[in-house]
Amino acid sequence: MNRLKTGAAVFALIAAFAAPLSAQAHRAWILPSTTSLSGTDGWVGFDAGISNGVFDADHAAMRLDNLRATAPDGSNVPLEHPMQGQWRSTFDVHLTKPGTYRVGSVSQTANATWTLNGAPGRWRGPATELTANIPAGATDVVSAINSNRLETFVTLGEPTSTVFQPTGQGLEMVPTTHPSELAVGEAATFQLLKDGAPLAGADVTIVRGGVKYRDAPEEIAVKTGADGKFSVTWPEAGMYWINTVNRPGGAPQREGGEGPRPEGQRSAGGEGRGPGGGEGRGMAGPPTPSAAYTAVVEVLP
Repeated sequence: MNRLKTGAAVFALIAAFAAPLSAQAHRAWILPSTTSLSGTDGWVGFDAGISNGVFDADHAAMRLDNLRATAPDGSNVPLEHPMQGQWRSTFDVHLTKPGTYRVGSVSQTANATWTLNGAPGRWRGPATELTANIPAGATDVVSAINSNRLETFVTLGEPTSTVFQPTGQGLEMVPTTHPSELAVGEAATFQLLKDGAPLAGADVTIVRGGVKYRDAPEEIAVKTGADGKFSVTWPEAGMYWINTVNRPGGAPQREGGEGPRPEGQRSAGGEGRGPGGGEGRGMAGPPTPSAAYTAVVEVLP
């Protein structure tokens, strides 16, 4: 297979699994019943799903095993009363410490396509299991690793910022304007980081809930500057879905930056190089990386 076909196969794989969610039919979200509570003790209920429209439970419930709630002091908070239904999952979080909590998930999945004995093959699963699931003897192998971060924030009493400390891994959002202090007609600023560094030129899609009740989706499209920051002035009150996807600017490259290796072509040692330089059973170079970030925030009147 020539290099042009290799590049086409790579982008087909990425498009299938890591296209911007504004262009996909299905959108993942975690929707809190409220984002701000007064006092020293309170409960917040959450819905979580994957849907065609923002916050419309019409496609699939979200699994809860990877969701985590983090208290202002960094400790884990249990998800209370969890339930996974047909179209949405629900759970509660008991807020007992003042400050801002983070509720969300971080995951890394992989997918691959190949040809084996003339028949096409396909796999998707945890990124750590990618190499083991490429069959021996497979050719025309194209693979991708997708990192995803999905989160929302709730505050008890006065807002705090400890949960916004970046980890330096994948896509992250560091708010300049606190998510618990968003109001109609006021500009809010956020910064996107990729592996700890500002992500410039990223396309960000912002959608207010209730899309099925209006004729137009009214999506807001913004782009990050050189410092990774983007700003939005909220047109109406409500819950908003914020999403960005970072995709590679080209096809995967061989070690040494020599460009993509034709699919199925072996390296000089006779075996394909897999993730981390291991034996990849005919992989066309290292997996193509992509990353997605999604947040849900509330804008008050």
